[in-house]
Amino acid sequence: MTDQKADRILDCIGLFCPVPVFKTREEIDRMAEGEVLVVLTDDPAAEEDFRSWAKRTGHEIVEIRKEPDHLRVSIRKAKK
Repeated sequence: MTDQKADRILDCIGLFCPVPVFKTREEIDRMAEGEVLVVLTDDPAAEEDFRSWAKRTGHEIVEIRKEPDHLRVSIRKAKK
């Protein structure tokens, strides 16, 4: 699924592991089930970190899109 509508966008450009995942967890906790958070990050470890975090927490990675200078990670909040 591409161009998923974002309910919120979290800019983590310039932040490195584990900060993007911590900030994502905080933001997801404030969202409703089914909403989509788009995280922008240039952390080289981000793709692996987010996949691992989503598997552990049950949230759905809708899309990971590689842009020229960052990743765009779309995450759908799962049930609590």
